[in-house]
Amino acid sequence: QVQVAESGGGSVRPGGSLRLSCAASGNSFSCNDMGWYRQAPEKQRELVATIGTGGNRNYVDSVKGRFTISRDNVKKMLYLQMNNLKPEDTAVYYCNTASQRWSWGQGTRVTVSS
Repeated sequence: QVQVAESGGGSVRPGGSLRLSCAASGNSFSCNDMGWYRQAPEKQRELVATIGTGGNRNYVDSVKGRFTISRDNVKKMLYLQMNNLKPEDTAVYYCNTASQRWSWGQGTRVTVSS
């Protein structure tokens, strides 16, 4: 079973930036469309961004123009560059395949507050 480990979260002020990273084990990373998800307090987990095996990207409307998803298939790493962060971006962020095939990691917490 593939395992993932997210990192890079933290506390920032509105307008700040963070870069999240996700390291995947195993050998199937490059074969999967990947996604970043987030779960805010008392809310359901939502899909924030996806990147296909060919590099095509999609974003939820609330993060378009602010977040950028990228991947490094050699390093088996998934990234999420988050700029102009807003308080509503506060959540625990997770990575998984776009179809949620893998077990969930611990996530990395992002807090945006003044």
